Amino acid sequence: MSADVPRPEHPRPQFVRPDGRWLSLNGTWQFERDPGDSGLERGLLDRELGSAILVPFAPESALSGVDDPDWHEAVWYRRTLELPADWPSRDRVLLHCQAIDHDATVWVDGTEVGRHRGGHTSFTLDLTAALAGRRVATLVIRARDPRHELLPRGKQATWFHGTHAQYPRTTGIWQPVWLESVPTSFLGRARITPDAAGAFDVELPVTGGIPGQRVRATLGDDAGEVATAEAAVGRQLVPRLRLEVPAERRRWWGPADPHLYRLHLELLDAGGQVLDELESYAGLRTLAIDGHRILLNGEPVFQRLVLDQGYWPESLMTAPSEEALVADIELALAAGFNGARIHQKIAEERFLHHCDRLGYLVWGEFPDWGVSGAGPAGHNQGHGPTFVAQWVEAVERDYSHPAIVGWCPLNETHQFLHDRFTTLDDVTQAMYWATKGMDRTRPVVDASGYSHRVAATDVWDSHDYTQDPAEFAERMGGLAQGRPHTNTGENTGACAQGAPDYSLPYAGQPYFCSEYGGIWWVPEHQRSQADAANDAQESWGYGDRVRDEEEFYARAEGLTRVLDQDPLMFGYCYTQLTDVFQEKNGIYAFDRSAKLDVDRVRAIFGADAAYEREG
Repeated sequence: MSADVPRPEHPRPQFVRPDGRWLSLNGTWQFERDPGDSGLERGLLDRELGSAILVPFAPESALSGVDDPDWHEAVWYRRTLELPADWPSRDRVLLHCQAIDHDATVWVDGTEVGRHRGGHTSFTLDLTAALAGRRVATLVIRARDPRHELLPRGKQATWFHGTHAQYPRTTGIWQPVWLESVPTSFLGRARITPDAAGAFDVELPVTGGIPGQRVRATLGDDAGEVATAEAAVGRQLVPRLRLEVPAERRRWWGPADPHLYRLHLELLDAGGQVLDELESYAGLRTLAIDGHRILLNGEPVFQRLVLDQGYWPESLMTAPSEEALVADIELALAAGFNGARIHQKIAEERFLHHCDRLGYLVWGEFPDWGVSGAGPAGHNQGHGPTFVAQWVEAVERDYSHPAIVGWCPLNETHQFLHDRFTTLDDVTQAMYWATKGMDRTRPVVDASGYSHRVAATDVWDSHDYTQDPAEFAERMGGLAQGRPHTNTGENTGACAQGAPDYSLPYAGQPYFCSEYGGIWWVPEHQRSQADAANDAQESWGYGDRVRDEEEFYARAEGLTRVLDQDPLMFGYCYTQLTDVFQEKNGIYAFDRSAKLDVDRVRAIFGADAAYEREG
């Protein structure tokens, strides 16, 4: 990684213009804190800023060079843009921001060009009008991260120190920022839908399209062209193409064979000249529900998932390097898992790209934490319309990744049912049905654990950190009788016996325990450091810490066998891949070094250990 341009790789590997007309804006920017959010009034837009920061690392992180873990009500960024000399002057210039936490406003030479709300979702702004033909300009970005607003924060602590399962905050730019030169008529992000008949349906939007233009898609593999299709621009709002894969060229994407077809997308003028083109890829795979089973390409694949928080010690939610993204997938695969719940975080596109090519199953999740305790019991979850708006952006962005096998809009929304509608009811319904409306190809769980408030939810799950395998088996043992374990205030210790339920009744959906384990284990060589931490950041895990490594293996195996030997479970999700700050319950240490014998871990979680299911 260059010291001047960290994270230099293309941020959007599934849709890349082959001419190379893109420019990373990662690197050193001017920076200034704005604790009273008065910077606009005080003239920060029009002057040089007082310090520096290394983008794309958040100011709370060490790699940013700022390393300030306090709250930041607002922060400002400033840098000079200089367009490359070979970018055609007639082209449009797009600014892509992969993630800015939480509310962003962007100016070019003092002119506001756009705003965006959402700490984990990507956005694009057209700078062409503001540049007005200039090739050098000043770009200013203000990020607001209001401490006391009810916002989706994910795992960011709402008090100063991170404790239990919440960690340091992230403010401002925390994923790559980049420019792209595009023609006046240009292709947007395609939606690629694999079909069980052995085909791909491709929706290919065009911005600035005119009658007479056409779009073309060409599918290829190592043997050459597989299929091609064309459609007219202007005949329908978004051109649609179908690419039929001949039977002899079909390779179904999955963990055992994560085959990706090349996909070349073009915009043509009336004479057949290429105006714009994108290099992409596609995985041929289908998902279906058959009773209690979730089928991948018509076959049951037991989902041995691990909870992945996606944090690093020196860079927080931002991966320090491309290699770090790949390493987390490889560490999980080495430990026997075949996928992950990306927990309380929307994964960056490069991570999903590597999941696609490595055959790593992913449940996409929204970082909805941060709004508990917003009112009295029964009205305590402060979810609002911004949750829906931000979530549909995430689903749209990541729709075409074959690795994503399910969607999870909400997590642990612990609010009792009663005889009045609440905001949580509205938001849960809205997020679920918006997801189903956007994507009819993947299962959706309305909320992971706790408040299942959509009767028609595709999937049902629960979270249970019981540490005794015998007790865990008793709690999980009712699925065959249609009485699976469900989270209630009573069994989570949140209220007395007889309290109202969190969820509507179970209706026979596919079921899995989507969080369990979390075994608290600190090896001897790490223990002094972990236990010497101050009271607010003490070593923490679920239940009693195991006394030694052998007890870890015994407990992990006992808990896991309860789940993978139940023929009605379609999978599980073990907590968690790595330690994260004070949370010492990972398979690996926070720095990704070994805590355990990986061969023995794989013997517990790997495919050879899983119960063999018929059919």
